[in-house]
Amino acid sequence: MTETQIGNIRHSKIASAHLERTAFIYVRQSTLKQVTHNKESQEYQYRLQQRARSLGWPAERIRVIDSDLGKSGREASGRAGFQELIAEVSFGHVGIVFGYEVSRLARNNQDWYHLLDLAAVFDTLIADNDGIYDPRNYNDRLLLGLKGTMSEAELHWLHQRLKAGRMNQVERGVYRQKLPTGLVRLPDKSVVKDPDDQIRHVIELIFSKFEELGSVNKVIRYFRHNEIQIPRCQAHGPQVGQIIWKVASESAITDMLKNPAYAGVFAYGRRQGDPKLRKPGRSSTGMRRKPMSEWIQCKQGVYPAYITWEQYLKNQERIQQNGLQFEKNRQKAQGIVRNGPGLLQGLVMCGYCGHHMYIVYKHTPRYTCQGMVRTTNAPSNCKSARAEVVDKVVVQAFFEAIQPAQLDALENILSKQRSERARLEVQWEEQIKRARYEMHLAQRQYDAVDPENRLVAAELERRWEAKLQLLRQIEETHDHFQHTPLPEKIPPNLREIFKDVSNRLPELWPDISNPQKKDLLRSLIRQVIIRRPMQDRLEIQIVWLSGYYSDHSALTPIHSEKQVTGYEQMVDRVAELCNQGYDDKQIAAQLTQEGFHSARAPIVSPITVQKIRLKRGWKPRFELLRGADEWKDFWTVNGLAKQIEVNESTIYRYIYKQIIAPEFINHEPATGIYLFPKDNQLVGFLKKRVERNRKTYNSSKTSKLSE
Repeated sequence: MTETQIGNIRHSKIASAHLERTAFIYVRQSTLKQVTHNKESQEYQYRLQQRARSLGWPAERIRVIDSDLGKSGREASGRAGFQELIAEVSFGHVGIVFGYEVSRLARNNQDWYHLLDLAAVFDTLIADNDGIYDPRNYNDRLLLGLKGTMSEAELHWLHQRLKAGRMNQVERGVYRQKLPTGLVRLPDKSVVKDPDDQIRHVIELIFSKFEELGSVNKVIRYFRHNEIQIPRCQAHGPQVGQIIWKVASESAITDMLKNPAYAGVFAYGRRQGDPKLRKPGRSSTGMRRKPMSEWIQCKQGVYPAYITWEQYLKNQERIQQNGLQFEKNRQKAQGIVRNGPGLLQGLVMCGYCGHHMYIVYKHTPRYTCQGMVRTTNAPSNCKSARAEVVDKVVVQAFFEAIQPAQLDALENILSKQRSERARLEVQWEEQIKRARYEMHLAQRQYDAVDPENRLVAAELERRWEAKLQLLRQIEETHDHFQHTPLPEKIPPNLREIFKDVSNRLPELWPDISNPQKKDLLRSLIRQVIIRRPMQDRLEIQIVWLSGYYSDHSALTPIHSEKQVTGYEQMVDRVAELCNQGYDDKQIAAQLTQEGFHSARAPIVSPITVQKIRLKRGWKPRFELLRGADEWKDFWTVNGLAKQIEVNESTIYRYIYKQIIAPEFINHEPATGIYLFPKDNQLVGFLKKRVERNRKTYNSSKTSKLSE
C-alpha cells in the first residue's frame, strides 16, 4: 500500500469528532524479560505517538498506556492498562486506539471482540502498523476479527510448540527443572551432589534421622535441640539462588523428604494446573499436587542419589501413616476415641495456623496448639483454650441441633427441594419436546430435498445428525436426573425418636461415658475451629457434617484483671460511680448490667471493685463525707462533734434521743449521711447541754466518793 493510499484511508475514516477526542497508545510486552532485553519493540510502540500527531491529533490529546508492560495478553484480568482503555472507550473519550499489532491489545477473542463491540458503539477507530480500521464498517470488522483469531491461534501454536519441545525433553529425562538444595547442575548440564561437605552431611542426616525416629516432628526437635540448621536455596528476594542456613521447620523437612530428586529420580508433573482453581490474573495459582500414579514422567537413575528409591517409597508411606496429609486423612487425623474428659479430642483446629490442637491434662484440661513451634522458630505455643469452656459451647450447640425445631427446618428444606425438583421435571419435559420437534423438522427438510442436489442434501443431513445428537444428549442427561434420589420426608417414627432423644439427652448427658459422648458429637460435627482474638474471649466455629458451620463466642477465665477486655473503661466507670456515692456492691451490679466482667467470672464482683479502688487509693463518697468536717454549708457528724468537743457517738445519741431537733437534721442526697446547718444557736445549745451533763456527772462522782 502506497503512502497516498494510506493518506486517502486516513482522511476518509478520521472525522473531526475523532480528532476532538483522545488518541490512546497501548504499549505492552508479554514478559519482564522482553521488557528488559527487547528494547526495539518497546521503542517502536512508543513511536506510535508520532503517527498520531501526523494524523492530526495534538500532543495534549495523545495518551500512552504502558502499565501492562511485562504482562501476558492471554486474558484481560490482571491488566490494569487494558481495563482502563476499555473504560475510556465505554465513556466515549477515545477517538482512536493505536497498537503495534492486534496481539499487543489482546491474545484471546473474548477480550478482542469486547473491545471491538465497544469501539463500534462509541465510534472509536482501531489502528495498527498496517492501517486504520472502523469497527462499524463490515469489511474492517471482518478483517479485525480475522486478525484477532489469528493472534489467538498464534499464541496457541507457540504454546503447543513449546510444550512439545518440553515434553520431548521430559521423556528423555533431560529437561532442566529446578534442582533441590544439595544437587548442582554443572555447565555441561550434568548434575552432581553439592561440593559443600556441610550441605551434603546435613541432608544425609535428615534422611537417616527420619529413618531412625520415624516422624518429621521428632526430626525437627532433634535438629533444634542440637542447634543444627538446614540449608535452603532461596527462590525469591535479593538473595535468590543463594544457600541460606535456617532453623529446621516442618515445611522444609517435609519438602526434602517428599522430593524424589534425592532418590535420583527425575519426576515431572508432581504439581499440575487445574483451570477451575486458577484465579484470574494470577498465572501461578491453580496448581495442585498429584499422586505418584498421575505423574507425567518418573525416571530413575537420572540424578546422584542420597537415598534409594525403595527408601523413598518407604518414607512416603510412613509420612502418610503419620497423618501429615491432613486433607486426605482427616478422619484418621481425628484420632481414636479415648476416655479423657476432653470431648473434642481430635476435632479441634487452631484458627491461626490450621493445625490440630491436642488435649493437655494437667490441673485444668486445655486444648493447645504447637503448630507455630513446629513450623517456625516461635519460642512458645500458638494458642490454647480451656477444654471445659469450649466443650460447654459445643455440647449446647449439639443439643440445639437435635431439637424438633431443627427437624422442622430440615423438613422445610426437603419440601422446597421436592418442589424445585417438580419444576425442573417440567423444564426437562419441555426441553425434550422442543428437541424432538427440531429433530423431526430437520428430518422433514432432509426428506423434502432433491437427492441430486448433493450440496444442499449434505448440509441438511449434517443438521439432522446434529439435532439427533442433541436430542440424545438431552435424553441421557434427563435420564441421569431421574435416577438421582428424591428428597424424602423424615419418617414419623424417626421424628418421634429424635424428639425423645432431644428431650432426654441433656438429662442423661452427665451419666454417659466420655467415649460415648465423643461418638455422639462426632456423629454430627466434623471439626471445631478455635480462635482467641482477646485473652478473655474465644471465637468457636463448628463445622457440621452437612457442610454448614455455625459461629459461637464464649468468655474464658484468665489470671490477670488487666487483660480483661475493656478493663480501662471499667476502671473509669468505677471512678465515676464511686464519686456518685455508690458502694462496692452497687457498683459491681451496675458494671455487670453494663456488660463488664471479671477475669474469672462472667460478672463483676464487689471484691473486684474493691481491689480497683484500694489499688488507686479511691474511697467511696460515703467514707469521704463521713470523714470530712463539713460539706458545703453544713457540718457533718464529725465536724459537729469537734465544734462541741465530744465524740461522734455522742452526736448519734443526741440524734436518736431527738435532743437535736429534727428541723436541724438533713441528709446528703447520694449517701444519706447526717448534715447539720452551721447554726450558732444549735452549737450553743449543744455546748450548754454537754457542759450541764459534765457538771452532773462530776457532782455525782464526787458524792459517791464522799460516801
